Amino acid sequence: MAPTTVLLSDFSDVTDFVVNQGNGVKGLSEMGLKALPKQYIQPLEERFSEKKIVPHESIPIIDMSKWDDPEVAKSICDAAEMWGFFQVVNHRVPLQVLDRVKAATHRFFGLSAAEKNKYSKELSPSNNVRFGTSFNTQAEKALEWKDYLSLFYVSDDEASALWPPACKDEVLEYTKSSEVLIKQLLKVLMKGLKVEGTDEAKEALLMGSVRTNLNYYPICPNPELTVGVGRHSDVSTLTILLQDDIGGLYVRGNDGESWIHVPPISGSLVINIGDALQIMSNGKYRSVEHCVIANGSSNRISVPIFINPRPQDTIVKVSSWSNGYGVAKASVMASSDDCQVDLVVLDWVI
Repeated sequence: MAPTTVLLSDFSDVTDFVVNQGNGVKGLSEMGLKALPKQYIQPLEERFSEKKIVPHESIPIIDMSKWDDPEVAKSICDAAEMWGFFQVVNHRVPLQVLDRVKAATHRFFGLSAAEKNKYSKELSPSNNVRFGTSFNTQAEKALEWKDYLSLFYVSDDEASALWPPACKDEVLEYTKSSEVLIKQLLKVLMKGLKVEGTDEAKEALLMGSVRTNLNYYPICPNPELTVGVGRHSDVSTLTILLQDDIGGLYVRGNDGESWIHVPPISGSLVINIGDALQIMSNGKYRSVEHCVIANGSSNRISVPIFINPRPQDTIVKVSSWSNGYGVAKASVMASSDDCQVDLVVLDWVI
């Protein structure tokens, strides 16, 4: 537990306690604060409004037990077009693997501040391993109520050597166990774009880099004043999300104003289309805003896998893929309709 005698009188105190000492937002939560530090109070326009929740609406839930069935493929493509989000059950990722990575997430965030801080930006042995929190005052009007561990996969050897012992085996198992599902989803989605077969060049473009996050959203003293993660879309090709049973993920409704809760379903995984796939599909598949609310009574975890193009690859709409053989150039570019714009894939985590 974090010490309860620390006094946080100004911004520098909060920065030192949360960032420099490695306590994170979890440390603030465990102090038993009665009021939210002002740095975390969101502007009115960024706060979540329960009045905008559509109570009886939900994203599709797709049973993948017969994933070669044309009706399952149609359901996946329809969900990607209409919602940009869907949940899958019977997805062939073993439930024991999901349970183990959730337990490992709790185990990592249960470590001492000093132990977690070994993986901070300043101290981590690699840029591919990063423990952090929402503390970028240049990029944010207000801070978010979340801690995270971000693990960029390069090789099994690097993961074994550099990832935290408290979670490395379980995260690697989860990431690798999800690969068959990811490839099947991309196969179906590409077929929906009239692309048959996926050779090495196309596979590298679609899923050339993989990052897994462990997210921790601690109990918040004033959840209505802040957010776990503010509204955003993912820059990925696909995101595969494992959430616990607490809930708190909301997806933007089709009217562009409302929010739809994504209820936890035991054993399910949440799939969403990222910006890269929206560009490749020329807007057929939708990358949709989503957010995570703060919780006043329960700690929450989630474990997303971000499947991304490599930053050096060219991203163009699928109709521009020459003869179905992928893209030859290696600049970072995006194509929308008949114009091309630079797409900068930043090193950020959500």
